[in-house]
Amino acid sequence: MEETISLKDIAVTLRKRLRLIVLITAIAAAVSGIISYFVLTPVYQASTQLLVNQKTSEQPALDVNQVRTNVEMINTYSVIIKSPTILNQVIEDLNLNQSVEQLNGAITVNSEQNAQVFNLTVENEDPAKAVNIANAIAETFSDKIPEIMNVDNVKILSHAVFKENPTPVNPKPILNIAIALVVGLMVGVGLAFLLEYLDNTIKTEEDIQTILQLPVLGVIPKISTEDERAPIQKKAARKRMGSGTLES
Repeated sequence: MEETISLKDIAVTLRKRLRLIVLITAIAAAVSGIISYFVLTPVYQASTQLLVNQKTSEQPALDVNQVRTNVEMINTYSVIIKSPTILNQVIEDLNLNQSVEQLNGAITVNSEQNAQVFNLTVENEDPAKAVNIANAIAETFSDKIPEIMNVDNVKILSHAVFKENPTPVNPKPILNIAIALVVGLMVGVGLAFLLEYLDNTIKTEEDIQTILQLPVLGVIPKISTEDERAPIQKKAARKRMGSGTLES
């Protein structure tokens, strides 16, 4: 016999397992908050901008072909700026306790489409150190690119600046807690339906008719402790009343 689940059955299951769902959701949010605030190390970000613009005195007017060439060169510059030639010099100048691979992983280079400007972003656990590294990479790259490419078309458009009370880019506690709430809620609901599916005990008359396909002939009501004591208490009360009448 094919079983169907109605909206009423879903509501009953959720209401019956509501405490479990709330508990799992709260635990997930609490664990996420503790990890985000007290376990994960904050990571800060610093950015600098570089302009790719060929210097020329023979053509004072804007050369569209030259602009297109500069834009296309940004992809090449993105590779060079993360190369050991640049990063080794930065590590030596700043006396960094990092390898080239570690520093490379902390650098991101991106550019706007059809723009002659590209951004260099550095992430570090120390906000001041992130600013120093970003500026050092930009300056080293600007100084060395004429030797590497035999061109002089890179200029630092804006340096990275250290701000008071910087905000870390990672972790994001509010976002992490929100994700944990959603995941915890989904896990709680899923576990509630799983427990309900695995629960094959018979609790009501409807369960007997549905599972065993048998008619219900009678129902024995549940008797509480108060109901069991009621006849004894009534009998004792009658005795007291009878003894009181005889004495009078």
